[in-house]
Amino acid sequence: MELNLDTKKLIDTHAHLHMWQFKGDLEDVLKRTEYLKFVLNVSTNMDDIYETIKTAKRLSNTYCAIGVHPHDSKDALEHERNYLDEIEKLATKSNKVIAIGEIGLDYFRNLSPIDIQKRVFADQLALAQELDLPVILHIRDAYEDTYDILKAFKTDNLRGIVHAFSSDENWAKKFVKLGFKIGIGGPITYPKNEMLRSTVKIIGMENIVTETDCPYLPPQLFRGKRNEPIYVAYVVEELNKIFGKDVTEHVWENVTQLFGLNNKFLGADAK
Repeated sequence: MELNLDTKKLIDTHAHLHMWQFKGDLEDVLKRTEYLKFVLNVSTNMDDIYETIKTAKRLSNTYCAIGVHPHDSKDALEHERNYLDEIEKLATKSNKVIAIGEIGLDYFRNLSPIDIQKRVFADQLALAQELDLPVILHIRDAYEDTYDILKAFKTDNLRGIVHAFSSDENWAKKFVKLGFKIGIGGPITYPKNEMLRSTVKIIGMENIVTETDCPYLPPQLFRGKRNEPIYVAYVVEELNKIFGKDVTEHVWENVTQLFGLNNKFLGADAK
């Protein structure tokens, strides 16, 4: 399937390029990733944070978010060093780190106890506020509790992305009102996902960002296969159909606003 899109305008706000699924052909994947305008490489636990940053350093267009996924919350509390201190140290040391994430709540699998998930989530939100960094949210079967925690933390600098959004327009509007962008990836291309397409159209281009969640959640054409950043083109193509116009400039405006790229990081020496 040929896509008539300028890859230099494409943005992937959620990738996991450091994961094992890319080990066999990482160099080729990075070459293709280099064609994109912006990529955010996202960690999930204290063990992969350093690889997340290391991989981001290899590409001038790639930055990273560091934090503890709800699945790994219980392990963070058992970390040999204070995990919050370590995240703070890395976030303040490297110009590549521009967000805290992915963090949040996941009640679908409950790989960590709910009370621990909530504690680790709240602690990382507080750190993000202290550092004035946006957060990358992971929410699964936990929209109400996530929203309540965010609302309790609400201040002017609380902002971020609801990654892999999978609920309805009502929840989308609630998170947008709190200052969050809605992350849209491969599932927007799935034939049966009319609810997501409808939600996106209702909240508008000014409230969305594009992502892949690679190696997971590939677009329809590659379902059952590994995802990668360049496939965000299929997400953009679907969004262009929904809105009847090119969304890439709007997405870029949303990203630069969210991460402060124009004045704070973009073009900075990547340490």
